[in-house]
Amino acid sequence: METTSTLAPSTQRLKGKVAIISGGASGFGKSTAKLFVKHGAKVVICDVEDEQGHCVCEEIKASIHYNDREVAEEIISYIHCDITNEDEVKNLIDLTISKHGKLDIMFNNAGIFGDTAMSVLETTSENFKKVFQTNVYGGFLGAKHAARVMIPRKSGVILFTASLASAVAGESPHAYTMSKHAVVGLMKNLCVEMGQHGIRVNAISPGVISTPLTTNGFGMDKETLDQVVCESNVLKGVLPQPLDVANAALFMASDEAKFVSGLNLFLDGGNNVTNPSFSTVLKSFLA
Repeated sequence: METTSTLAPSTQRLKGKVAIISGGASGFGKSTAKLFVKHGAKVVICDVEDEQGHCVCEEIKASIHYNDREVAEEIISYIHCDITNEDEVKNLIDLTISKHGKLDIMFNNAGIFGDTAMSVLETTSENFKKVFQTNVYGGFLGAKHAARVMIPRKSGVILFTASLASAVAGESPHAYTMSKHAVVGLMKNLCVEMGQHGIRVNAISPGVISTPLTTNGFGMDKETLDQVVCESNVLKGVLPQPLDVANAALFMASDEAKFVSGLNLFLDGGNNVTNPSFSTVLKSFLA
């Protein structure tokens, strides 16, 4: 049964594609799921926040036109998955293949910030291991089992959410910074291997953007964090939103980026290219 969309078919950049988005219950994952569906993809979101995940699915179904429940379930669905559990990740991929027959896009987006302690003396081993397990090992498992079904088809896109912390030091806790460097390293290594099978592998590195993850991590409400972001960003007059990450993911996942692989795309308004510490201190001495 046919479904209609608010976009004309010619502008549906992911028409006919099947995508999995981990961490799809909120933040970047939620925005990306909405945008991918809008552009014609069939999307499976996974998370451990089941209630939120189902709510996102219902929200997306309400925003599109469909003729019956079965059609809606084909467009957007939710599967519980702890990305640090290989059996659950394998099951996620297998269920997606069983339902849709293929997997075109694997967006390894799920991640955690961990404890906010900035000193190595205050960083606990338990926190370090938990951040690594979620951000790095979870992404590895997603890529591994996506590759398992993409390699025989000689096509696919594997995408990671990294961070500005993968390039800028001293601004994030050690465990988080380490994990995002590792994600980029994994992405680059996979790019070389997967390229032999026609599979593209990339990462997106956002700066600070207000999401439940960042507001909780910094202990701020959205309005306060947005103010800090606006005043500290190199690029003035622009407030980054989760939709900006979704737009980057849309480009990376689409055929428009057919020759883009091994790229860590910084979505940070230029923050990764400068260190204003010296000039800031100098001004205080000259004042």
